[in-house]
Amino acid sequence: MSEDLYKTLGVDKGADAAEIKKAYRKMAMKYHPDQNPDDKEAEEKFKMVNAAYDVLKDDQKRAAYDQFGDAAFDGSMGGRGGGGGGFGGGAGNFSDIFEDMFGDFMGGQGGGGRGRNGATRGSDIQYAIDISLEDSFKGKEENITVPINATCEGCKGSGAKEGKKPENCGTCGGAGRVRAQQGFFTIERACSTCGGQGQVIKDPCGDCRGAGRVHKEKKLKITIPKGIDVGRRIRLTGEGEAGMRGGPSGDLYVLVNVKGHKLFQREGAHLYCRVPIAMTTAALGGEIEVPTISGKKMNVKIPNGTQTGAQFRLKGQGMPVMQSSTFGDQYINIFVETPVNLNTKQKDMFKKLDKDMSGKDGKKYSPESSGFVNRMKDLWTDLTD
Repeated sequence: MSEDLYKTLGVDKGADAAEIKKAYRKMAMKYHPDQNPDDKEAEEKFKMVNAAYDVLKDDQKRAAYDQFGDAAFDGSMGGRGGGGGGFGGGAGNFSDIFEDMFGDFMGGQGGGGRGRNGATRGSDIQYAIDISLEDSFKGKEENITVPINATCEGCKGSGAKEGKKPENCGTCGGAGRVRAQQGFFTIERACSTCGGQGQVIKDPCGDCRGAGRVHKEKKLKITIPKGIDVGRRIRLTGEGEAGMRGGPSGDLYVLVNVKGHKLFQREGAHLYCRVPIAMTTAALGGEIEVPTISGKKMNVKIPNGTQTGAQFRLKGQGMPVMQSSTFGDQYINIFVETPVNLNTKQKDMFKKLDKDMSGKDGKKYSPESSGFVNRMKDLWTDLTD
């Protein structure tokens, strides 16, 4: 008596289709001939696993087996064929491994998205544009021209001459794929006659020569949202390349590059601006005028004794956050500029100032310099000890 099919796959009789498929994959990989070379027992088990799955994956065959057992498939009832107590498992069943394990990745068509009428989805394409930081701040509409394969208007994408239609391929019968037996294996490949399309065009369109598409430049208007940053993509559904033989168009992805700015550096929604100030302003304090990305000018108070590297924040003066009503901030990074091109009188004034600020009065006019000198003295002391 043959082994129970459910037991062969290691599942309960009430297992659903997903459980049966999962168990089959596990068992098929375990007993696959490549995993068990020269193992006759594993080869026989592999055949039984395929034969069991061939029945249990089919609702009608499974119902017949549940009611009649092996008798449902003996010679008098159109059996499954093959030896091993009615368990087939020839090369035809072996091909199920590739179908069931990899079919999901092939779009269920075995042709990478090809439909039964030979139609295929068009390719997605990418188009890059450069915009300014101001454009990103304000948002804008941009007209672009994209070189693309578009649907042929002469044949409406069918590839056939007006009044004619593509015909099913005589070699593959419209399937687009053919099978060939190579020993224990059944190999499936694209039909060489129709190139996997499943159809042939005997009277091609004169405009596209049967391709169903023509090369052209497509003009589009796109909306660039406020706050868009470098590397973001704008997707235009159905604006990619036209599909073959009337298939759907792919998508267009517009890759946005925001160019560098002469005043501002961007980090997310925040902006940074390096602002030089005079040494006298840094020492005495004062007020400076700084630009913002919106175009208006703002006044920033500088306290006396401000050092290079000091930072001031202008709240809400940065970039807009995409799909939000909020804005980032603008940061002012201070750089204290040393005066140049001094005349004799000015140099004398600085010498006098330097003498007055020598620290003899006990005050620290340059605390960072004094601290650095003290740290150097400590270092030399440690080295000489």
